[in-house]
Amino acid sequence: MSGPNGDPHVALGPAGRDGGDEDGDGFGEEAINSMLDQISSCLDHLEEKNDHLHACLKELLESNRQTRLEFQQQSEQHSMGADMQGPQPPV
Repeated sequence: MSGPNGDPHVALGPAGRDGGDEDGDGFGEEAINSMLDQISSCLDHLEEKNDHLHACLKELLESNRQTRLEFQQQSEQHSMGADMQGPQPPV
């Protein structure tokens, strides 16, 4: 599907052409369709990776929110406990 550098691999016919070139531009309809299929496949793969990354980031965000709330609650409880005990003498 891809060459060694991730470039699309297009099978070309004799003299570097796919044999279906009528315009002389080097790419026939079959080769163009193959490249478009590969591009579409790559875009689908990127979309899947993006969706997965988005889900992971949402999960991380929610986890961070929960941790922050827990930390705030502990901090409030700690400060309320210190207020009830009164000022502590210096050590």
